Amino acid sequence: MHKFILLLASLGGLALAGNSTAQHAQLSHFDCGSQQGHAKEDLMKAIKEHHGAQTAKGGSAAARAARAALLARDGNIAIDTYLHVVTTNANAGQYSNWQKMTTDQIATMNKAYNPHGISFNLKGSELTKNDAWASAKSDSSDIKAMKKALRKGSYAALNIYFHSDLGGGILGTCTMPSGIGGTNDYSTDGCSVNAGTMPGGSQLGFNQGMTAVHETGHWMGLLHTFEGNSCSGDGDLIDDTRAEAESTSGCPTSPAKNSCPGLSGTDPIHNYMDYSIDSCYEDFTPMQQQRMHNLWGQFRQGK
Repeated sequence: MHKFILLLASLGGLALAGNSTAQHAQLSHFDCGSQQGHAKEDLMKAIKEHHGAQTAKGGSAAARAARAALLARDGNIAIDTYLHVVTTNANAGQYSNWQKMTTDQIATMNKAYNPHGISFNLKGSELTKNDAWASAKSDSSDIKAMKKALRKGSYAALNIYFHSDLGGGILGTCTMPSGIGGTNDYSTDGCSVNAGTMPGGSQLGFNQGMTAVHETGHWMGLLHTFEGNSCSGDGDLIDDTRAEAESTSGCPTSPAKNSCPGLSGTDPIHNYMDYSIDSCYEDFTPMQQQRMHNLWGQFRQGK
């Protein structure tokens, strides 16, 4: 995967295989571009400040004030959401029920996020037939042209584009928040996702709508649980996500996946920000919830 100028976070995977075993064998994860070294400076500065406030037991007055603000933020976030299904003419027939698929997708997202005080209000959905857009690679001129033409709402509005033939052999990619909202052109903001990952889609192992859940986590400012691919260091800068040295493939529960045997516990394979299959995903942690709320307030709310 290329390292993009825009901050992108992607979940990689190859094309549909004939059965689930072959499908999982072909899946490949790539450099997402969400690592600290690629992130926009203002986002990483905010993430590190929030991490310091979350973990501060004393510290400076500023750190204590920041921690108090984090703990006080308990309001709910309601996000206007637009879902775009973009197909090639040849594959449009696979999405004849696209309206039900988008309704089921938003329900899946709300089921995942509602317990964390975040909801998605489906303000609009549409089907577009465009061969170039449907098969475009991330950060290509075709992707930019598509978003320029289709994107709706403000910087606080989530736009997800479900491509029937998303290029690059990936499941999804998404921009992360930055200070551009409200002051510059943010038409490229949003997520591009393989349409086969929508509920009832054709991407075996990944057709329960969880790719959009994962990518939206990036849109809200979360890094991967395997950030840094190391058992030490900052990781994802969230203290209640246990470190893991490599991303998860499938759902290895017996034996449990443990890429950091020197640490207590096992890898967080059920966390939405790992790379597990859809049936393995279960939840965010309390500190991930807190991080999303605070980055939303800093970068997107009211923009």
